[in-house]
Amino acid sequence: MKKTYNIDNKGYYGEFGGAYIPEMLYPNVEELRQNYLNIMAETSFQDEFDQLLKDYVGRPSPLYFAKRLSEKHNTKVYLKREDLNHTGAHKVNNTIGQILMAKRLGKTRIIAETGAGQHGVATATVCALMGMECIVYMGEIDIARQAPNVARMKMLGAEVRPALSGSKTLKDATNEAIRDWINNPVKTHYIIGSAIGPHPYPDMVTRFQSIISKEIKWQLNKKEGRENPDFVVACIGGGSNAAGTYYHFIDDEDVGIIAIEAAGKGIQSGESAATSVLGKEGIIHGCKTLLMQTSDGQITEPYSISAGLDYPGVGPLHSHLYTSGRAEFFSATDDEAMAAGLELTQLEGIIPAIESSHALAIFSHKTFKPDDIVVISLSGRGDKDLQNYIDYFNL
Repeated sequence: MKKTYNIDNKGYYGEFGGAYIPEMLYPNVEELRQNYLNIMAETSFQDEFDQLLKDYVGRPSPLYFAKRLSEKHNTKVYLKREDLNHTGAHKVNNTIGQILMAKRLGKTRIIAETGAGQHGVATATVCALMGMECIVYMGEIDIARQAPNVARMKMLGAEVRPALSGSKTLKDATNEAIRDWINNPVKTHYIIGSAIGPHPYPDMVTRFQSIISKEIKWQLNKKEGRENPDFVVACIGGGSNAAGTYYHFIDDEDVGIIAIEAAGKGIQSGESAATSVLGKEGIIHGCKTLLMQTSDGQITEPYSISAGLDYPGVGPLHSHLYTSGRAEFFSATDDEAMAAGLELTQLEGIIPAIESSHALAIFSHKTFKPDDIVVISLSGRGDKDLQNYIDYFNL
């Protein structure tokens, strides 16, 4: 049998994954686990999903050859333009899939968590599209630093509820969403935005996001006469854009997989989200994964200038890719990411989300050959981060 890095039939990637959940949530998660693959395989589901991706989201997203960026770094750089999707990021690929799943399971109420706000906007968007009640949990700090996205969610008809505990960021928003789900189990579907959570969420989210790598293969074949790049690069928080970017290359070891985490103010500064370096095995939000924690198992508060990357763990797929050696992990500081974002803006006329800027910071850490084809996931656009850029660069 060919070696695979994908999920096994028990919901694990190697030693990571599983469903570590309160008994109250077991019926919800089990209902989803028993049905998600069958529903996704239905012709009617696939047709509706594909049609919405095409006519509503605007897929396929372009695979753009970044000529000036390539010349600067002496290699062939392609950008997978998820920033051009409706709502401005990759997140909508997953929310479209999950709202269709929720409808088929008879759910009428949707909850979600969000950090940078892009997943919240994407969830509020599909709830407006389908006429469903929508409640989005968001850390109080993230509400302040992502005000435009909060306004979008409210305009779309969602209720935004602040998470006031802990670091008041993504981790705490997720905790609040899980509490809500426990209290409202029957008609509520929880749309998780990252490749994290109890099985089957990491696999389901990854499958919905795998449209990214599926398109890369045929797009690159048209442009270069080959389906496989030499490297695929993505930023990692929970890791849904990365999981989708890697999916169709994951078992082909000729393709290098590169993940960029947020080093914040420095890996050892105490203000970081570099899980691969700082994390050890633990359980968070329903799955076993690598997690930043103290010696007695208390979760360490993460930090990143990017609201979407300040999560204390990574998804179980990425933990497996890291510990197995299948992927290379690098950590980019705030300063490296902001400089990379400005570089792309001024070389290519594209303002990236600060999350995506971390992926672009790969050139500070790794040198590629002139004939290498490097595909970078441009996971989101920088509109939502304009105030952060203004403050950082004194614009």
